[in-house]
Amino acid sequence: MSRCLFLAHIGMEYTAPNPMVGAVLVHEERVIGEGFHERYGDAHAEVNCIRSVKDADRHLIPLSVLYVSLEPCNHFGQTPPCTDLIIREGIQTVVVGCRDPFLGGNSSERGIEKLAAAGIRIISGVIEKECIHLNRRFFTYHNQHRPFIILKWAQTMDGKLGFSKRTPSNSMNTFPSRLMITNPMTDRIVHHWRSTEMGILVGTNTAREDDPQLSNRLWPGQQPIRMVIDKQLSLPPSIQLLTGQPPTIVFNYHQHSIPHPMSIKELRNAGLMHYQIKEGESLAQQIATALFQLKILSVLVEGGGQLLQSFIDEGLWDEARQITNESLFLHDTKGILAPLMIHHDIVSTLNIHPDVIRIYKNSRVHQ
Repeated sequence: MSRCLFLAHIGMEYTAPNPMVGAVLVHEERVIGEGFHERYGDAHAEVNCIRSVKDADRHLIPLSVLYVSLEPCNHFGQTPPCTDLIIREGIQTVVVGCRDPFLGGNSSERGIEKLAAAGIRIISGVIEKECIHLNRRFFTYHNQHRPFIILKWAQTMDGKLGFSKRTPSNSMNTFPSRLMITNPMTDRIVHHWRSTEMGILVGTNTAREDDPQLSNRLWPGQQPIRMVIDKQLSLPPSIQLLTGQPPTIVFNYHQHSIPHPMSIKELRNAGLMHYQIKEGESLAQQIATALFQLKILSVLVEGGGQLLQSFIDEGLWDEARQITNESLFLHDTKGILAPLMIHHDIVSTLNIHPDVIRIYKNSRVHQ
């Protein structure tokens, strides 16, 4: 099963909104086939695993044990049900890492029940915790009806995201340019993070002051769907988020231009889109609901400080990735304050001198 997880992880940048899945076929302690779900819309892990079996070994398929990290599907989606393939191939034992949350309690459509009804021996819950963790985005989306939300920011050692707008940089009273906090290696890690999430979100001030691309140009992989909050549609049309590809969703109070339903393929090929939200209601909750409707499994919220803090205050987040340059002090008492993280678990720390990356888990959501 550990091999299944290793294989599944290879498809991380390309499978969403589908889960990552790996499969291994074993005959008498010898692996005769293996595969993983490589890209959304393409063949599932079980199909690729069975296809990989050499002609000389195909007669061994009914005598082999199939290991798969997630319950085989039993519904028609982009591809036919994997349960039908397993039954057709005559496999007699299937070992499953964890259940698929997609169908909830509808046992009549579950893969495990169909396989068992066909006389196949099922062993389930093998390293289940690790299998669920790998697909935590998928599980959060289907169990909580919202995307998996990751907060990310970079701060100075004295807890600042950047200069105050009121802080002049010289005697001419001009303002300093955007503060560069992280080093080049950390920047590449951030771009890797972007490649693994379906969406990336910033607020109005970040879009206006920094004019970011919100791309993962420093790392290979699929570009995230860009999102920006612009309540009054006040951002200049010349900024990078409002021109060209990849697509951008603008959350605002005035316009709505996204048809419903809209497929993931259509969404990724769209240009500028507007999603209307309501005044007086929780911004974070409205965005989470909108992304669930759009089938966006995960979002990386990159700021600014006010937007990040709003997600924290509402408890509407799953992971927080705090980057601190421990050699940089802003010495600006009116600088932009970093979000406050209180009473949450640090699950990992990475030191890339002078940067330190701390990953937090929302302990109130994930026990």
